[in-house]
Formats: sequence, C-alpha cells, structure tokens
Amino acid sequence: MDLNIVLVEPEIPQNTGNIARTCAALGARLHLIKPLGFKVENRYLKRAGLDYWPLVELLIHDSLESFFANGYKGQYVYLSTKGTHTYSEFQYQDPCYLFFGKETKGLPEELLVLHLDSCVRIPMRRDARSLNLSNAVAIVAYEASRSAGFPGLEREGKFSHLPCDLS
Repeated sequence: MDLNIVLVEPEIPQNTGNIARTCAALGARLHLIKPLGFKVENRYLKRAGLDYWPLVELLIHDSLESFFANGYKGQYVYLSTKGTHTYSEFQYQDPCYLFFGKETKGLPEELLVLHLDSCVRIPMRRDARSLNLSNAVAIVAYEASRSAGFPGLEREGKFSHLPCDLS
C-alpha cells in the first residue's frame, strides 16, 4: 500500500522520531507540515528515530496549503477525536494519506468541517482527551496496512521455520 503519514505542525521531536520508526517499518512516507515545534536536526528527533532514518522518505512542506498545491493524488483521511468513523470500520484506499494534527490542538477545525466523511477517530473513554500522537499514528497506520493485506511486509515471524511442540 502506498501509505503516507502527514503530520501537521508537529511540536514534540520524540513523537516525530517514533513516528519515523513506524514509517520505516511500514515503508510509509512521512510528510511534515511547517511550522515545526523543533529543528529537523534536533538530537531528540534523531535519537527517537534511532538508525531508522535512512529507511524513511521524509518530505517537508512549508504549509498545509503548499502540501495541497503539490497535487498529491489519493485518499485523504483526517484523524480527530471528532471523527465520524472509527479507524477500524473505515475503508482505506491506495494511495492513502493519513493526516494527524499537532499534539496540543489536533487538526484545524476548518479542515475537518470540509471533510467530515473522511474524518476518522480512535474509540476511547469519554473522559480521555486523546492518545499520544505516535501511538495514534501506529494504531491507524497499521490498520490501513492490515486492511490492504500488509503488502511488502514480512508476514512470518523469525522463528516460524522452527518446529513448535507445545505439548
């Protein structure tokens, strides 16, 4: 699946580094929309991403408007606690762009209102405000990949070739 993770104005370098690792594992592209709450050279960002950065196709855009002006074709899915669909019931299409907002505010309200049918949420208790951004990305990105049959990913464990006797 041609999967793209779009982080709109991310603020915390450790979250972005963790998300980069998820992108590396899935073979997903990572789009960062400025302004960023950190410098891309930030040591916390690099540390959280460990040695996975060479496996990540990273694209940085000056604004959300400049991202849309690039004319990327595919399905745009907007993640929000206000979403009308749960992530597990949504039908992901290829190519897919998963949009996540900044940690303190989420995605811009005007963007969500324009795309209500493409707004997805992760179910949680009513008194919980939100999940950590990197956890939310992992949950939804893996669901999108799972729904496509995990294309291009290892489907067997490292020890699957060994005989297993549980008796």
